[in-house]
Amino acid sequence: MEPITSKLPIVLLAGPTAVGKTRLALRLAARLETEIVNADSMQIYRHMNIGTAKPSPEDRSRVPHHLLDVVDPHEPFDAATYLTLARPVIHDLHRRGKIPLVVGGTGLYMKVLTQGICPAPPTDPELRRRLKAAEAQKGLGALHEELLQVDPLCGERIHPHDRQRIHRALEVYHLTGTPLSRWQERHLFRETVHESLKIFLFREREELYGRIDRRVDIMMEEGFLEEVQKLLQAGYGPELHSMKSLGYRQLVRCLRGEWTLEKAVAEIQKETRRYAKRQFTWFRGDPQFQWFHAGEEEKVLAWVERLAKA
Repeated sequence: MEPITSKLPIVLLAGPTAVGKTRLALRLAARLETEIVNADSMQIYRHMNIGTAKPSPEDRSRVPHHLLDVVDPHEPFDAATYLTLARPVIHDLHRRGKIPLVVGGTGLYMKVLTQGICPAPPTDPELRRRLKAAEAQKGLGALHEELLQVDPLCGERIHPHDRQRIHRALEVYHLTGTPLSRWQERHLFRETVHESLKIFLFREREELYGRIDRRVDIMMEEGFLEEVQKLLQAGYGPELHSMKSLGYRQLVRCLRGEWTLEKAVAEIQKETRRYAKRQFTWFRGDPQFQWFHAGEEEKVLAWVERLAKA
């Protein structure tokens, strides 16, 4: 793992979906005279703007943003790829005397950026093809059962419907003969790649859930359904990992005639609330994050400015 090469820290601004990260990020970037580095696993995709709540063109003109619109929806992307792309951006900002502001809700991206990544083997395209063929023949459930047999720790942690992580864990096992959980135990994310200030924004549950519901309604008004329809027409099928993401998969079912639009919207709102709950759980696992209510913007600005420039 590379050593720390700059005395400047990085600032991580995390929080559940719809909590208000974008507004604070713009204010914080202006205060620090810096630029924003995306840490949202969906905003890396081109053509997926409304459903990912991507920063508007106006916001991006106010403050430079990095790692948005990186790949097309059919292209693979994972935490290792994110780290490969993010490191040069961080180094360049440090070289220019700026404190990088990393913003998003994907905890794994922030974790690998600050603590390194488990040195498991790279993806093997041929093995991936065999795993996809096995899934087509036997079903994803059978692959999850196999994972429970060869790597019980990963099998218990990974949801039976999480295709990407199931495939990856089986891939590592078949390539190396060693369970992915063993690779992760050896690594333990002990490296400190960057000194960092970590902020987690929160709101009370009912307030946050209300904001989530309103945000989904606004997305629909802005043309979310039309965005999904255009993606399908462009050849980005529902089998893609990107198109199985929150919001997109529900609207695909609507466009297929399986659900009414009303049901699809209600499901998006429900699943987004569940996702926000999982984000709380993830970030509670990192005691370095300082929690601030999203209404305490001035307090956050003062805290970061004091410590970042100390």
